[in-house]
Amino acid sequence: MNATDRPIKDQIIEALDRVSEVILGKPLQARLAFSCLLAGGHLLIEDIPGVGKTTLAQSLAHVLGLQLSRIQFTSDLLPADVVGVGVYETDTASFRFQPGPVFAEVVLADELNRATPKAQSALLEAMEEHQVTVDGESHPLPKPFFVVATQNPVTQVGTFPLPESQLDRFMMRIDIGYPDPVEEKILLTRQDPRVILPALVPLMSAQQVRVLQENAASVHTSNALVDYAQALLTASRRSGWLLQGLSPRAGMSLIRAARAWALIDGRDHVVPEDLQQVAPAVLDHRLQSADREVPSRGLAERLIWETDIP
Repeated sequence: MNATDRPIKDQIIEALDRVSEVILGKPLQARLAFSCLLAGGHLLIEDIPGVGKTTLAQSLAHVLGLQLSRIQFTSDLLPADVVGVGVYETDTASFRFQPGPVFAEVVLADELNRATPKAQSALLEAMEEHQVTVDGESHPLPKPFFVVATQNPVTQVGTFPLPESQLDRFMMRIDIGYPDPVEEKILLTRQDPRVILPALVPLMSAQQVRVLQENAASVHTSNALVDYAQALLTASRRSGWLLQGLSPRAGMSLIRAARAWALIDGRDHVVPEDLQQVAPAVLDHRLQSADREVPSRGLAERLIWETDIP
């Protein structure tokens, strides 16, 4: 039996187990990242340096057999450094497009908020359009195309916070957090991740990942589940404790992420618990408390708690 003959759930569980061997003690974060990829979205990981943000993206790409490109965002990064540039060739007296690092199946945008808004926009436009336009010519990006951006806390020196409109381009935002004492002791005594990652054997291919994305998109979502998602949107707009309500895009992202979550569980239909599981990662970065002193994390859970299932 080859990999394509195995049940989808078994393939996904094995891939997640392999990622969890590298990112110890963070099964929820690994599953959310995989769900985001299967749902066709992009992922923002926000946390302090050194907790495994980059390693999570690298291990996911290695295990799934996807081409990985890493862009280190700095204050002097230019848009052309991200998307590419037209190079003049004297032999043909014409310009030839030289693709930038954004042309990969998994793009790791490291420390995205250390770059200027202009450089950030170059990546975010590619995320939205799934293509790059240079000198009036459009160039399609690979499929799958999955951006994993890492971001340092905005309180750190030298950061350019992403505005709400650009945060909205990311289907999910997660954090990694500190490991618990048991996992941390293993991390301190085992091999460096830079040694472990190249040894990871790919369990899938880009073609198999595309098939999984198609399967996730076809997971059945009943009218009652759509009503529940819409009830959450409506509740956010009528709430007195939120600065503004959720957009339709947020609702679509919520349903797509819930479908992927259900697929990982081996189900062909979405249940309310799927929406609730992915809601914090999908909605928190799109919500802002009317009291600006209150952080956004936890707002989605409050919204779920206050909203009845239709």
